[in-house]
Amino acid sequence: MKVALPFLPDRPAKPRKSGLTMVMDKGLSIREAEDFMSVGSEYTDFVKLGFGTSLITPGFEKKISIYKKAGTVPYFGGTLFEAYVVRNMFSEYIDLLDKYELTLVEVSDGSYDIDHDKKLEYINRLAEKRTVISEVGSKKKDVIYSPDEWVAMMKSELNAGSVKVIAEARESGTTGIYNEDGSINNKIITAISEHVKLENVLWEAPLKSQQAWFIKHFGANVNLGNIAPNEIIPLETLRLGLRGDTFFQFLPEGLVK
Repeated sequence: MKVALPFLPDRPAKPRKSGLTMVMDKGLSIREAEDFMSVGSEYTDFVKLGFGTSLITPGFEKKISIYKKAGTVPYFGGTLFEAYVVRNMFSEYIDLLDKYELTLVEVSDGSYDIDHDKKLEYINRLAEKRTVISEVGSKKKDVIYSPDEWVAMMKSELNAGSVKVIAEARESGTTGIYNEDGSINNKIITAISEHVKLENVLWEAPLKSQQAWFIKHFGANVNLGNIAPNEIIPLETLRLGLRGDTFFQFLPEGLVK
């Protein structure tokens, strides 16, 4: 949708490689998914069917169809991948992807500690026929990686076949790349941004303050994820400087007197 207002940042049209927005569906109804797509499809690139909700949400197969028809890409949350792997059911997980014709797959180890070499093997195998995104970082607060470890894991997973690496934050935004109070962990984010191409990183940022921080530091077309369905329009206003938190971000100097 074009907005007739000067000094707005350019936003690439879909399908895009940067400025991506991943929304988390934690169990929307069919009607809620339809309503969400009626206003949010233009601004939504990926819809993550959060954690293991796909196995118990009524009508989720219909939702997959709704998302695909609206031009977004649905995929299972990484926790579901882990739930199959911990049960030695990787082949059955591939069958599940085939059954629902999902071309995007997330590989993660946030809940179940997978040996990293084994994780790279999963990425490589899945990337043969699908588009893979992988998540780096643990959901457990007692598992802490150094900035160098974050960078090394991201680089190795991109080399193994991931097209994007997700920086873990959970849906609460209080772990991984953030501190317990939801504030930015500057050391980790600085290290990642200096050593991994920004277009290859999708930052989980469920809180408005986190979204605004990334837009202010990396621009309107930073990749952001774990956005709530009802926050897709508010996020787009942040990206465009149409909300107080980023209001002056894209205006030229000297315009305001």
